[in-house]
Amino acid sequence: MADVVIVLALALSQATLITAHAATVYGLALRAPRWRALATLLLPPLGPYWAWREGMKLRSVAPVVALVVYVVARVAARR
Repeated sequence: MADVVIVLALALSQATLITAHAATVYGLALRAPRWRALATLLLPPLGPYWAWREGMKLRSVAPVVALVVYVVARVAARR
């Protein structure tokens, strides 16, 4: 049962991370300066920072939380 929970946590956190990153890039592409969307696409850690500064609070917190859940699940999977 614990293995199923770990696999689900890994899959859902990875899906959340990818979806939040895509939403952040899209949101930044709609705001000036638009070059930040391209920079975020190439350097993902910039996304949450710029999203927070632009007032996209959920889009900035979601990838950070997903990354933390992913790391915890990976550590749990190694045990």
